[in-house]
Amino acid sequence: MRRGWMSARRALVGLCLSAVMLFGEPAVARELPDFTHLVERQGQTVVNINASPARGREGGVPGLDEDDPMFDFFRRMIPRHPPIPPRNRENDRAMGSGFIVSSDGYILTNAHVVDRAGEIVVSLADKREFGARLVGADKRTDVAVIKIEAKDLPTVRLGDPSQLKVGEWVAAIGSPFGFEQTVTAGIVSAKGRSLPEETLVPFIQTDVAINPGNSGGPLFNLKGEVVGINSQIYSRTGGFMGLSFAIPIDVAMDVQSRLRQDGKVQRGRIGVAIQEVTRELAEGFGLGRAEGALVSSVEPASPADQAGLRQGDVILRFDGRGVGNSVELPRLVGAVRPGTRVAMQVWRRRDVQDLSIQVGELKEENDATKPSPRLAGKSLVPNRFGLAVVEPSGEQRRQLNLESGVIVDLAQGPAARAEMRRGDAILAFVAGGQQTPIRSVAHFHQLITAHGKARLLTLLVSRGPLPNFVSLRADD
Repeated sequence: MRRGWMSARRALVGLCLSAVMLFGEPAVARELPDFTHLVERQGQTVVNINASPARGREGGVPGLDEDDPMFDFFRRMIPRHPPIPPRNRENDRAMGSGFIVSSDGYILTNAHVVDRAGEIVVSLADKREFGARLVGADKRTDVAVIKIEAKDLPTVRLGDPSQLKVGEWVAAIGSPFGFEQTVTAGIVSAKGRSLPEETLVPFIQTDVAINPGNSGGPLFNLKGEVVGINSQIYSRTGGFMGLSFAIPIDVAMDVQSRLRQDGKVQRGRIGVAIQEVTRELAEGFGLGRAEGALVSSVEPASPADQAGLRQGDVILRFDGRGVGNSVELPRLVGAVRPGTRVAMQVWRRRDVQDLSIQVGELKEENDATKPSPRLAGKSLVPNRFGLAVVEPSGEQRRQLNLESGVIVDLAQGPAARAEMRRGDAILAFVAGGQQTPIRSVAHFHQLITAHGKARLLTLLVSRGPLPNFVSLRADD
């Protein structure tokens, strides 16, 4: 009887093992990664940076106000922490991190760490301190290079950010709140993130704990290779909330080579305003799928204008590379040295066209956006797309620089969902990639009537100096 039971048990175990082989790994906990060897090998390459303004005075705990409860915590509960003198809000020192990229003392960090610094002090992991000079800083990517006079320094190993996978373990070493050689770990949450006003960097998003003082420090993969520079966090409180962003190391190394060679970074510019190609806009322009960068305006006499690029074109390829979405184009253009002529492929009126463009130089630009004037008077009955429009007044024509078009008096339903609002100027009606300028309210209604029962409507809309294409889908 016992022999029969043992045979049945062995058969059951064998069946379970077969099921594991067929259907995947057993539902057991895996061991968490061990970062000890990474820290032992690479920790010596990470430095602490203290940047003080000229004739400045030391501040308190970086990133904390005197009325913050944590300020008092650090003052009272950590006796070995340096004394905290009275806070000088105008001359606060900046504390951050960095890492050594050459044995003769070149160090990478964030531009905002050394911004307007009069004195930069670098502390190595072995407690040696050096004065550093600023080689160059690029605010657009937030990358800076500093140099200390030293030899035979340990250097980081560089990895390939393109090989990173979402879900992969990564670790950061830095000096949050001045606590040197602090190690935190997490996973890659996403790749290629674009942040507001940061269109030149495809950020690596992680959930690695990053706090003030970590800025400029390295992000390592499990091989001990640097894959990014920890740059910023998304937070509603000022503290870590699980959303950290790192500059890919290949982007940073390209910037540092230009800074070391020229002291600055020159970037390409073609003189267009672009927007994302949504599924609705792709349908309106006759594209098979939502891809590329839609040109919403072309600057007169710009490289784009001289190359024959037009409003309503969709840029599909630039300098031999595909443009998957609009956020990729600024990076591709910015990577081209000014004066270089490159090929460009665009979608125009349901056909692919090839253009050649000589790239200009990107300069600092001021935001000239002005709010649209609000209208007075009664609201009208909206059409089936949720729009009611009126003729622009003389003042509106001057303020919005309108030669033609109508003004939105009411936006609800489909128009509201497309984020149109009162005061927007509708400049043109778009069908099959071809634009028809709107001459008057009567002309607008005529075009809508001729549009028939089609549920998708694409318009060229202006709010401020730069127009955008907007697609509205009528309710059933």
